[in-house]
Amino acid sequence: MIHRPSGFPLARHLARCCLWLGCVSLGCGGSHGVAVAQSVGLPTPRLLTTFPMGGTQGAAVDITITGEHLDGAEELVFSSPQLVAKRRLDPNGQPLANQYTVTIAAECEPGLYEAQVMTRLGLSSSRVFAVGRLPEVAQVAGNTSIASAQELKINSVCNAVVTSRAADHYWFEAQKGQRIVVDCASRGIDSKLEATLVIADETGRDLLVERRTGVIDFTIPETAKYIIKVHELTYQGGPAFYYRLTLRELLADLPVQRHPSTALVSSFSWPPAGLAPQAAVIEVEPNDDRAQPITLPADISGSFARAADTDVFEFEAKKGEEWWIEVASERLGLPTDPAVIVQQLAGTGDSETWTDVAEFQDIASPVKVSSNGYAYDGPPYNAGSADVLGKLVIQQDGRHRISVTDLFGGTRNDPSNVYRLIVRRAEPDFAVVAWPLHMELRNGDRAALSKPLSLRGGTTVALEVVTFRRDGFEGEIELALEGLPDGVTSQGIRIPAGKTRGLMVVTAAEGAPRGFAMASLVARAKRGEETLTRMGRLATVAWPIPDSWGEIPYPRLAAQVPVSVGGVDLAPLTITPATGRVIEARVGEKVTVSFRQVRRSDFSGATAPLRCVGAGFESTPALEVPLAGESSQVVIDLAALKTTPGHYPLAYLGYAVAKYRHQPETIEAAKLLQQKVEQEIAALAEEAKQKAGDAAALDAIANRQKAAMAALTAAMNQVKQATDRAQPQDIVDLLVTEPVILRVQPAEAK
Repeated sequence: MIHRPSGFPLARHLARCCLWLGCVSLGCGGSHGVAVAQSVGLPTPRLLTTFPMGGTQGAAVDITITGEHLDGAEELVFSSPQLVAKRRLDPNGQPLANQYTVTIAAECEPGLYEAQVMTRLGLSSSRVFAVGRLPEVAQVAGNTSIASAQELKINSVCNAVVTSRAADHYWFEAQKGQRIVVDCASRGIDSKLEATLVIADETGRDLLVERRTGVIDFTIPETAKYIIKVHELTYQGGPAFYYRLTLRELLADLPVQRHPSTALVSSFSWPPAGLAPQAAVIEVEPNDDRAQPITLPADISGSFARAADTDVFEFEAKKGEEWWIEVASERLGLPTDPAVIVQQLAGTGDSETWTDVAEFQDIASPVKVSSNGYAYDGPPYNAGSADVLGKLVIQQDGRHRISVTDLFGGTRNDPSNVYRLIVRRAEPDFAVVAWPLHMELRNGDRAALSKPLSLRGGTTVALEVVTFRRDGFEGEIELALEGLPDGVTSQGIRIPAGKTRGLMVVTAAEGAPRGFAMASLVARAKRGEETLTRMGRLATVAWPIPDSWGEIPYPRLAAQVPVSVGGVDLAPLTITPATGRVIEARVGEKVTVSFRQVRRSDFSGATAPLRCVGAGFESTPALEVPLAGESSQVVIDLAALKTTPGHYPLAYLGYAVAKYRHQPETIEAAKLLQQKVEQEIAALAEEAKQKAGDAAALDAIANRQKAAMAALTAAMNQVKQATDRAQPQDIVDLLVTEPVILRVQPAEAK
């Protein structure tokens, strides 16, 4: 279940389809040229839309899904057992394609859940599904004018798709003095829509316009009929631009509760372990000119309620004390950018002055990300934050002040932009987040694709895992992926001490059975003698983006870590350790690591250079994989690396251009069907010969022959379509070896 307040309006536009590219190279590794016009990434199932996008507690709702590579769609599963989907059936009892009935338990908590569909290729990427308490309706097509406006009852929700180059219209009646909240959920439920909301009178004259937040808080001036208009900021529209429009009455003194929304990737680092649900101290206004006194340590809840609001807190401290200051606001899903200034009192009496001694702003990303926000030369996932974390060392005894402000809040008054300020002694800790490894193009990696862990038999894939280190924590972090489906194994490649990046390698055996499981990403590290165990999060992109030069990715955290095996497709190339997964060696030796290869596809190019990933082994020679060969090997010089005794998980990764054939097994199935129909036609011809003198029988045979010829035409078309679909297509994708563990023993005593 995901629930953060929505309202993070960025003018981001996403796209779908395939990315066609020229020369590519693997990020952080070597490169070589490949032919022009390769597609990026083997086919992966992606669930793109459900309609409607939610339902009411205790109700059943019929939904239709769409997506990419959903061939053989079967079970629709949710991130909670309190939502159960069943295939809808036609009058003959046959399943209707991509249609389900979702039953929502009465005790299911309101919020966002995730839906995924099991396909031929495995479990798809997810799409959020909302559960609420209000009655729900669906949009009536053509509501693009005042005359055709759809009635929307107060205290209800409408599931809709915005009309291209138009505004959707709704009307409602309200009484003078009623407080009405109009809330349009879009980006926070994975939609592409940047909503513009308008409240108009019954003639269509605009009264209020909101282009940023997607919510209007409106007190009715006169008893009358009112119009709500909804359109995309740039008047785009279509199935990807869906929304949930909530119309509610709210008492005058209650805060606005937004529609729940997905979580930003940056929020993986919040809250600190063991933090109380509620702050111990509440900010008391006014506390800008007159500081609010506090004692350290402190845990304070506040709000950037007024334009240019600066909240000031005063405390006593002694020289040499060390405090860590952390602020969470952006990580709560809010459009804020907190900043902190610490001041120290100098002088006495009339000569008292406050001197700045420290300033804290953004939390840097653990790894390099997009350099300009539009096209990136790093992953689209930014694990950093606009929030604050910094160390304060008190330089002298006396009074100090902490001033907290929102750098984005100079002109707005919004008490819902809250924050949590914590001042504490060092509590070293960490958090981790993972995402599927991406490739980088020489001119910047422009593809941002959701990559569900839907595995082909014989496939090894890699997740990039990064850590947020809190309060000076520097320890080594071991990684594990637990609770995997049958036939799937994993190996974490640790995050070294003081570093921010590791890898998770996941392998499906060639004979792994079809199935899925919700796995757990687990990170463990030592803090003194104590073992810290932290559960990691998985990040994904809401929509597949083929070219982020023109459209900006919209990443978010996923609710779970689903891992699946399709059980049909096999990897184009499998590279496994030739002499077992564990390799023994001694300090100072040269070690030969050998691999064997199983090739199931043709490839472009003769070889694929794969770089080593593993703490302390990144500078070792590349593994040169002959794409038409059966084996490869690389030599690691432990003396040159100055490797100390220990165990070291390693893998090699790069890329290759496979001539991928999609669903080749359907050709044979279609041919068998064609042969069966041809045999039926031949049998009818023979029967016609035998009934040559029976006019009535010949008429019946003729009708059957006509139907059989139509079936033959359809079967021949199926053969052609299957053959065309299975034509080899150049697709460039990551190539990852199964991992090995290098177990290095001390050198033999002389």
